[in-house]
Amino acid sequence: MTSELLMLIGGAASIAFIHTLLGPDHYLPFVAVAKARGWSLSRTLGITALCGIGHSAGSIILGLVGIYAGRALADLEMVEALRGDTAAWVLLAFGLVYFAWGMKRSKRHKSHSHLHTHGDGTLHRHTHNHATTHAHIHEAKAGKGRMRIFTPWALFIIFVLGPCEPLIPLMMIPAASGEWIGMVLTVGVFMLVTIVTMTAVVVAATLGLRSFNFTGFEKYSHAFAGGTLSLCGMGMITLGL
Repeated sequence: MTSELLMLIGGAASIAFIHTLLGPDHYLPFVAVAKARGWSLSRTLGITALCGIGHSAGSIILGLVGIYAGRALADLEMVEALRGDTAAWVLLAFGLVYFAWGMKRSKRHKSHSHLHTHGDGTLHRHTHNHATTHAHIHEAKAGKGRMRIFTPWALFIIFVLGPCEPLIPLMMIPAASGEWIGMVLTVGVFMLVTIVTMTAVVVAATLGLRSFNFTGFEKYSHAFAGGTLSLCGMGMITLGL
């Protein structure tokens, strides 16, 4: 392994770490949604890693197509920019829909009364809300089941659309000189560091949230998650995060 290749791999690791750390959209969505949906830490890490793989794989495929077709770097970067804009708007839209659904769901926490008639003729008034164990089973299962399945896949699709902007130039450098093994190593290191950084930040943030008391705010957890997704999408659009 030449010194130039070692420098390239080291640069790929550093760029992947900084690129991921400076992009809150790489980890905040998982932290917020995991908190709202009550995911276990292992489930959260699994979904984060899967999205990280998809996030890198999209750019890798585009880079390989560009190398095979002999497309210029500027053309590939234009496609990456288009993918980035699309992912940002989709993330913003999904976040707004999730926020609206979360606000609607929070209203189920409003207490109300039911009047029950017992067998002996006595009346009993019972106060509860539909976010507790008294929720209507058929409604809870239907809504919760759909969202449980839809949310991880929505995040995955968004991350596949989202580009790894620095990755394609890093691929082109060894490919230009026919160093295919070097390209594979560079891509592998970049993907590995990206996924490790994403999961590490998610773990730290998730464990950190456990030390805070959210009593009284649980009913807004889904709205908060949707708002977080929307802000990440807006940050990507306006600030290029």
